[in-house]
Amino acid sequence: MSQPTSSRGGSNGEARDTDWDGVRLHVVSGKGGTGKTTVAAALALALAAGGRKVLLVEVEGRQGIAQAFDLPPLPYEERKIAVAPGGGDVYALAVDPEEAMLEYLEMFYGIKRVGKALTRMGVVDFATTIAPGLRDVLVTGKTSEAVRRRDKLGRRVYDAVVMDAPPTGRISRFLNVTQEVAGLARVGPIKNHADLVRGVLASPETAVHFVTLLEEMPVQETLDGIEELRTTGLPVGGVFVNMVRPAGLPEGVLKAACQGRFDSAELALGLKAAGLTDGRADASAVAEALAREVCEHAQRTELEKRERVALEEADVPRYDLPLLPDGADLAGLYELADALRAQCVV
Repeated sequence: MSQPTSSRGGSNGEARDTDWDGVRLHVVSGKGGTGKTTVAAALALALAAGGRKVLLVEVEGRQGIAQAFDLPPLPYEERKIAVAPGGGDVYALAVDPEEAMLEYLEMFYGIKRVGKALTRMGVVDFATTIAPGLRDVLVTGKTSEAVRRRDKLGRRVYDAVVMDAPPTGRISRFLNVTQEVAGLARVGPIKNHADLVRGVLASPETAVHFVTLLEEMPVQETLDGIEELRTTGLPVGGVFVNMVRPAGLPEGVLKAACQGRFDSAELALGLKAAGLTDGRADASAVAEALAREVCEHAQRTELEKRERVALEEADVPRYDLPLLPDGADLAGLYELADALRAQCVV
């Protein structure tokens, strides 16, 4: 695997031992279809490797984490779901906004029983519908609480927390909780809670990462998302380039194919000489089909090169994750986790 394509360093330029030294909350976003949840799961495994304890949080209610780890739907509780390389543990939490609301009522108003009655009456749904910003505060608040939580000895309960966040198109608004609740409350528990959450999300302990493919739309959404985060003062992490295909063919062959200089007749002779075809006509047909595939592959390779150049504009670390030939099953998650560790991101 290639090394990160931009230099590593702290906020004031000092050298660091890892790409995200001091980061404890990793928020993972990306355009739909880029493998956001898969990458978040692999990142949690990579961070937990070597005996650490990591919490993987889902906030959209899709049960994507359960699917990634081939598990039944997860309840609203933190539970161990995987063992990382070297003995680390990955825990998971599927945040339920309604349950988070009940916890909020108990925490700040001491009225959990009333809260359950309100749930039956539909008031909770009503509140989160007319004030969607409150829903985001609740789910991000649950995550930031896990980041801050300590045990009886004062030690952090989790070494890191990974959030499988909403897609790129709404990540800035989702994380910009202070602004979202400004119209709801300017003082009081809601405002104080939002400020506390914002303090975690905007701190050096947080990094917001983007997952992309080497395609025009995902790359542009990634660049737009990074710019929005910088505008709102939220910390940008890295870019995970997912499903990277191996080059497969020498640079000279790809260049010739792009320029229309790929000789299918010569390829047909080579196939025949190698005994891979039964006759001349058969060799020509196979050669022409292969030539078309080589040309398409060369065109895609050139497109991917252009998208890599575009990503350089963001000036953030980038990490390649391979296309998994057998799909993103459980074994694939560990393969991706190994790829992340090999690139010195943890």
